[in-house]
Amino acid sequence: MRFLVNEDTHNHYKNHRERSYIGSEQNKLQFTMSNLSNNIQNIEASRSSIEDADFAAEAADLAKNQILAQLATAMLTQASAISQNVLNLIR
Repeated sequence: MRFLVNEDTHNHYKNHRERSYIGSEQNKLQFTMSNLSNNIQNIEASRSSIEDADFAAEAADLAKNQILAQLATAMLTQASAISQNVLNLIR
């Protein structure tokens, strides 16, 4: 009878240890999943910020190039007018 009690007690502690181990591993997995989820969210936020920054930079470059094109057109128009005035003075 004592052998059965000792074996039962041993099995109880063995089950307790195994459940503790499984619980510990489950906690590790949950932590890892949570950590990975946070990393994914951070990466997506970073990607969005980078894309927004690239869009803003491209918009600024476009505006700058449009201003330069307008300036070049105005300078050509002015140069043409000056040449025309010089020709009119010569005649």
